[in-house]
Amino acid sequence: MSATRFPRSTVNRLSAEHVTLAYDQRVIAEQLSVEIPDHSFTVIVGPNACGKSTLLRALSRMLKPSQGKVLLDGQAIGSLPAKQVARTLGLLPQSAVAPEGITVADLVGRGRYPHQGLLRQWSTEDERVVQESMRQTGVAELAERYVDELSGGQRQRVWIAMALAQQTPLLLLDEPTTYLDIQHQIDVLDLCAELHETQGRTLVAVLHDLNHAARYATHLIALRGGEVIAEGAPNDIVTAELVERVFGLKCQVIEDPETGTPLVVPAARKARAQRVTAAS
Repeated sequence: MSATRFPRSTVNRLSAEHVTLAYDQRVIAEQLSVEIPDHSFTVIVGPNACGKSTLLRALSRMLKPSQGKVLLDGQAIGSLPAKQVARTLGLLPQSAVAPEGITVADLVGRGRYPHQGLLRQWSTEDERVVQESMRQTGVAELAERYVDELSGGQRQRVWIAMALAQQTPLLLLDEPTTYLDIQHQIDVLDLCAELHETQGRTLVAVLHDLNHAARYATHLIALRGGEVIAEGAPNDIVTAELVERVFGLKCQVIEDPETGTPLVVPAARKARAQRVTAAS
């Protein structure tokens, strides 16, 4: 059976309007507005503590804005029933913790919860989706293993499989390549690109690696200090000036020989040191 194809929408289904985001009294962002283009692979980038993961938590309803609102299909996300949100929007959090003693197959199976109810329990379709999700993420052979026995990279792929099993048209991923070696980082990002291109999913990911972001994103949002500094297609916005403004890094931006997308090449250590000395 072929994978679900999510139809295109004529409007952007997910957005934040003038949100103020804070933990207790510590404000991370004020009056922040973003629109996630429908059917995009949007990547949020920026330096540490700039508000990337905080914004993703707000978009997923895990963090309630102290001002402003997050909209899902034109309605305030906080006003929608939890299962309705869970059937529309899936989330891979940054530091997910599995229940003790749960197997890989059981954890991935929890992604099917939003599709079940009093009159619909576990089905052959649920089983098919779980098996396909494990196959896509390369964890099918780990199905009977306990999650707490796995390496960090294996656990990360299991959590991604659970998010895939949820089968939502919108999928949010907070640093999905954490703990993964370079081969598995590329595997995960290739999978994300495939979900976006072949199934019509809208993906939103937080990534630390700007070159990965520029290679895979169709839409890039660059944050600094809780403010959107630039957004748009990587080829349109990624310049040496932007990288220095957002990350404080001297660099060259050249064309990636494999993809034609922007490739950030940091200035050599001595060159950066000379520039710092000249500026002081």
